[in-house]
Amino acid sequence: MTGRMTGHMTARRTLRMRWRTDWPLWLLWAGTWLAVALLVLIVGTVLVRGAPVLSWRFLVDAPSQAGAAGGIGVTILGTLAVAVLGVLLAAPLGVGAAVYLVEYTREGRTTRLIRAATEALAGVPSIVLGLFGFALFVRFLNLGWSVLSGALTLACMILPTVVRTSEEALRAVPPLHRDVALSLGASRWEAVRHVIIPAAAPGILTGLVLGMGRAVSETAAVIFTAGVALEAPRSLFDSTRTMAVHFYTLTMESISDRMADGTAAVLVLTVLCINAVAYVLLHLATRRYRT
Repeated sequence: MTGRMTGHMTARRTLRMRWRTDWPLWLLWAGTWLAVALLVLIVGTVLVRGAPVLSWRFLVDAPSQAGAAGGIGVTILGTLAVAVLGVLLAAPLGVGAAVYLVEYTREGRTTRLIRAATEALAGVPSIVLGLFGFALFVRFLNLGWSVLSGALTLACMILPTVVRTSEEALRAVPPLHRDVALSLGASRWEAVRHVIIPAAAPGILTGLVLGMGRAVSETAAVIFTAGVALEAPRSLFDSTRTMAVHFYTLTMESISDRMADGTAAVLVLTVLCINAVAYVLLHLATRRYRT
């Protein structure tokens, strides 16, 4: 009897000690699965409500009756035009800044100032960037509500992401690559161009794809600069409407909940696909650096 009681007390004491040491792990586990559950709930709700609307005609037809009928073909074209051009404009600036910080400068006041400016730009609310783009590109430079104005504003918004990811990708390249290139007589720029940037390409592309995902889903920065025209843009100076702005307009003006649900589903699927591509590129980058 005494031995049994001693065994129970030992087991209870062991469980108590395990709880004291393992509760942080259980808390992290619960938080992780809570985040996953919220993501599944949000994405699932959007897709369930929007799935009945999705069809080939919905994807290719132009909106009619102010968006209450038709499809979202024009908004898909507008989204691609603004987002792709924004990434193309941000890429040379962001990658160039990263190359300068990693390859041509030492840690000092200049590099700290550039990083501080980049972090400050990353923290600016998107609506403030939209008002900035409206004042500078739409009004001051007289570009009007256009694809170019929206793309320039999005380039400013995603520039910090491109700089940070490109900088980390360049730093992840083993120093041996630089040493071998320089020892073979290559100049600093030749080493950067032919050795370092190709080695860091998957990481740099990951940052560009992540910036693309943010640009596709942006509303506030685009509605003030690209406009809300329900027509396919024929040039960079034409106004257009993105999917995010189209969803916002349909919802806020109570035009059509059905069309808004379909637009939201396509937008969510687009962002998920972009993030999947970014994950694949990041996996390729990490595997290359490990080998």
